[in-house]
Amino acid sequence: MERMCFTFDIYEGKEAEYKKRHDEIWPDLVADIKAAGFKNYTLFRRGLTVVGYFEVDGKVEDVFAKMGSSQANAKWSKWFEDVIVNLADGNGNLMSMKEVWHLD
Repeated sequence: MERMCFTFDIYEGKEAEYKKRHDEIWPDLVADIKAAGFKNYTLFRRGLTVVGYFEVDGKVEDVFAKMGSSQANAKWSKWFEDVIVNLADGNGNLMSMKEVWHLD
């Protein structure tokens, strides 16, 4: 199993909209997330910073590849352009955090 934690920022004044959109997440997107292999996927927010965490049974890169073909994910990503400041670095990589310690 691989675990990944990542972070990004949202635009000031978009906090309520960010929450609202996730409260109304599209069922087809949730189905694609599950089908790709994401597990224990969680988002936390403090101020304008969002921290995400998920687990996969295989490799993270394989799960991302599966999500790359999701039309719902493509539409969702486009829809969030006015809310999310920076989900990836300049090379298109998710701004992940390095795991330091874990307790099962």
